[in-house]
Amino acid sequence: MIQSFFVAHSYLIGLISFVIGLLMMPLVVRIAKTKGLVVRPNKRMSHTGDVPNIGGLNICFSFMLTYLLFEYDQLNQSQFFLIGLFAIMAVGFIDDILILTPTAKLLGEALAGIALIGFADMRITHLHGIFGIEQIGTIPSYFISLLVLIAIINAINLIDGIDGLASGLGMLYCLFFALYFALVGDKSWSILAICMIGSLAVFFIYNVFGHREKIFMGDSGSLLLGYLLTACVFHFCEMNAYHEVPEAFHMNAAPAVAICVLTVPIFDTIRVSLTRIKQHRSPFKPDKNHIHHLLLRTGLNHIQTTCVLLSVSLVFIGLAILGRNWNNWLLLFVDFALATILTLILWRILNKILYGPNANR
Repeated sequence: MIQSFFVAHSYLIGLISFVIGLLMMPLVVRIAKTKGLVVRPNKRMSHTGDVPNIGGLNICFSFMLTYLLFEYDQLNQSQFFLIGLFAIMAVGFIDDILILTPTAKLLGEALAGIALIGFADMRITHLHGIFGIEQIGTIPSYFISLLVLIAIINAINLIDGIDGLASGLGMLYCLFFALYFALVGDKSWSILAICMIGSLAVFFIYNVFGHREKIFMGDSGSLLLGYLLTACVFHFCEMNAYHEVPEAFHMNAAPAVAICVLTVPIFDTIRVSLTRIKQHRSPFKPDKNHIHHLLLRTGLNHIQTTCVLLSVSLVFIGLAILGRNWNNWLLLFVDFALATILTLILWRILNKILYGPNANR
């Protein structure tokens, strides 16, 4: 049977997702330009000319078409997950067009979260011994899961500031989860992550190498990506909490491993938010203090900056694998200590470039 063949060779499903996205993208670009769904150059943007900002639509539809093509028999189990996915994409799309207030955007994210956490029942029910707590009650589970969802979605949203970064990180993170789910025998979740890799790959090519057909992900894409990664994190943590994986692949520190994998966007969001609060500014007010902005100020271009941060992410993924059975707090401490050290080194390099070799910070 054709479907069985593709499921057995799931990397081919990623190729099909890529082909579907590749066929759809010219139409998406043309519609965006015709309808004026573009970003014009401004003080926070480094591009020239009007660039479509609805790349998330192509990512969403190519992903959903491919996933339903090969996993339609899972629709009863995944219908609310897909409804939430479409809802978060719609919130991002509206924000791209109308510019929602932070409160309205958070409300939209919470509503999409209800579909995932409340109706699809994808949530955190176990804290893996953090604070000495194992299983948690239903209400705390909903509350913690929603906080984690909003945190990851906005971390991915905020890291989407230069060409190829959010999509590159997204492909890397999805590859980590796809390989893990495949290794533990969870084909459906592995296919889900692989579908997203194919969809993101098309966008990455247009975003990084496109000229007249260049396109941005927009909030429709970054929120959608954050939503899907959160679902993967929930499933990853839960299957390890209840030993639903072969012992050889079990990870005692699953929550810390997930945070370690996503270190670049999570640590950067925490750092930038604390800096804004320290300066008596709203943590929601945009600026150019993100890690990719700092790297750009050292003289790197967009591609070089993206490659640096992808390489750094590989280091943190390596740390996550190395410390998978450590104590959660120990792995988190090492993770954030390393991220802090790397940030301080970057600031020192930047100061020397901007103020000379005798600059002190």
